[in-house]
Amino acid sequence: MSSATPMRKLNSESQRGIGSRVKRAMPKRKRTFWVYLAAAGPGLIAANAGNDAGGIATYASAGSQFGYRTLFFMVLVTIGLVVVQEMSARLGVYSGKGLAALIREEFSVRLAGLAMFALTASNVGLVVSEFAGIGAAFQLFGVSRYISIPLSALFIWGLVLFSSYRYAERVFLIMSLAFFAYPIAAIVGHPDWHKVAAQAAFPHFIASQSFIFMGVALIGTTISPYMQVYAAAGVVDRGISPEEYPLERADAVGGAIFANIISMFIIIATAAAIGGSGPLESAKQAALALRPIAGSEAVILFAIGLLGASALAGAVVPLSTSYAIAEALGVERSVSRKFRQAPLFLGLFSVQVLLGAAVSLVPVNLITLLIFTQVLQGLLTPIILTFIVLLSNRQSVLGEAVNGRIFRKVAAVAVIAIAGLSSVLLVQTVIGWL
Repeated sequence: MSSATPMRKLNSESQRGIGSRVKRAMPKRKRTFWVYLAAAGPGLIAANAGNDAGGIATYASAGSQFGYRTLFFMVLVTIGLVVVQEMSARLGVYSGKGLAALIREEFSVRLAGLAMFALTASNVGLVVSEFAGIGAAFQLFGVSRYISIPLSALFIWGLVLFSSYRYAERVFLIMSLAFFAYPIAAIVGHPDWHKVAAQAAFPHFIASQSFIFMGVALIGTTISPYMQVYAAAGVVDRGISPEEYPLERADAVGGAIFANIISMFIIIATAAAIGGSGPLESAKQAALALRPIAGSEAVILFAIGLLGASALAGAVVPLSTSYAIAEALGVERSVSRKFRQAPLFLGLFSVQVLLGAAVSLVPVNLITLLIFTQVLQGLLTPIILTFIVLLSNRQSVLGEAVNGRIFRKVAAVAVIAIAGLSSVLLVQTVIGWL
């Protein structure tokens, strides 16, 4: 049984209380915005976590290589992310279970175990890259990574182990404020807004292998399996009931749109400053490349965004692994539980944070690690997305909230397209690796 079940009534009443207080305090024209802020949570956090250190490097490289040409592609990717995020959140709300638990119950223990093994392996690599991103961000401020990474790991570990889900969620949302640094960085770079609008509204693709590879990489870094696992598990841990789903749907859809708008601003910022200069290998390299053209302000803004993104993902990625494994095994899982109540869940989280921080401090080849992680993500993404669609189509799981006829077709097309392009990225990555 989910650990969120005993808390569902309390959390639901709490959330309704927030919504009702906002409605009484605000005139009608302002209610929608403030009610959304009161409901913001798993959807916004999961989507923003996708803009991690690796994601920032990919978006920045898209801008430095192809200018604004990938913006239209990002609009299409946004539609795919919205569809997937909404289904993941709906599964969590109406079933009261996370994705791993549903896969185990509706399909088989072996399939759930295989998917969770691949998720764990890829997530461990991602955790290392997130702490490396934290170290890189602090280095831009002149702080040694040997100081910043251990302290950041201690903060993230303590936040999850010694607080409730609601408190940790608020801190995650505060971390998300760092993403506003990227729109400011884009404005500082003085982009050609007419060209930005034109290339976001209409396709300006290039018939080249490098452009295709970049397009596939953008999908891979924008729609990651751990995001969907966390999105479903987060609504369960928060205790959101079916009656409150309209607010959670706004959170899931709004979070996906917000996260991808930020991604597009990263592309715009780097395109305006260093467009046409070639590919980049890291977010730190992107920040330093902005200095001669956009000034030190752009570097500081990029560093702030990188720090917030890496810290958020440094918590969300290991949490998604812990949720998935605990769900697959059917044991207690909740951030609101004490260590003795959920030893496996919190123990797995602790080991991942410790391992990720430790490995990021030793001289390892992070590029090779990221390539290996990318291969596993390419294998896992089509599998997880297929499970999400199949589960969302089952009336035995969702009842009346099952996918409708039109949405079923839209979801199938989106998932087939994403899975196909993820497979292309997998093949290209393996060929390049060999």
